[in-house]
Amino acid sequence: MSTYKKQKSESDSRWNPHKGGERSSQQNKAGGKSNSFSKSGPNKESRGKPWLNKSGGEDGPYYIYGLHTVEAAFNNPQRKRHSLVVTQNALRRLEERNITIDVPVETKSPRDIDHMVSKDAVHQGVLLLVDPLPEYGAEELEEGHLVLALDQVTDPHNVGAILRSAVALGADAVVTTTRHAPEEGGVLAKSASGALDIIKHVRVPNMSRFVTEMRNKGYQAIALDSEGPASVEDTPFTYKTLLVLGSEGKGVREGVRKNCDALARLDMPGPIKSLNVSNAAILSLYVARMKMGLS
Repeated sequence: MSTYKKQKSESDSRWNPHKGGERSSQQNKAGGKSNSFSKSGPNKESRGKPWLNKSGGEDGPYYIYGLHTVEAAFNNPQRKRHSLVVTQNALRRLEERNITIDVPVETKSPRDIDHMVSKDAVHQGVLLLVDPLPEYGAEELEEGHLVLALDQVTDPHNVGAILRSAVALGADAVVTTTRHAPEEGGVLAKSASGALDIIKHVRVPNMSRFVTEMRNKGYQAIALDSEGPASVEDTPFTYKTLLVLGSEGKGVREGVRKNCDALARLDMPGPIKSLNVSNAAILSLYVARMKMGLS
């Protein structure tokens, strides 16, 4: 029957945030104290939940890492870059990809770079200090056709995987909530494997209001829900579609569902009927493309 069930997945319930995985240079406006999930550990308010470190426009630079991630950042004219820390081997691999390195370069040993990132970070010998990407709004999606919205999906690994899938399947943007969603940072960028610098990542304070705004721009809003009256395959699609997916624990919230044009479920033929949110996103995007006639 339904596959996108409102249940807590193993990945969400057991996920252990990377120590120092997100921005390390946020400042508390009131007292000038660090408000970061830094290498020395999270502060009291955000302990164990780095994505709850909400940020304003004054956020400072942070490191992204991994060859694909850094390559995409160098190829993105919207990305402000500051400096590159790299091993000799990784620098050679970047040069083999014909990447124009337009920032100061500092070569270090792999062990030295290990000390600059979280314990489990797979940096591949390359760190790039960057500013957060520009903020995008709904007004920049007016000319799009297929947009994916994530209603309070919190795991940066899931969101990163979804960003990557959205790029592969030709979506115009991925939308997340300002709160209860991962901040832009090294973990999200690495999980997206370069997609963060390729696709528009829109952050909205109110998902319900955003859905209404997109409908006013001609989009049909379809929320995935295990209780949907029809499967995604049997749901009519228009030439402009907003797909809305919720967290694996709660699904799409009631207020957001009510603002959508339709609810649809994912039906699986096998004995396992539920998918995690990143797999559900891939499948629903693929079906949407087929139903919309997008090449």
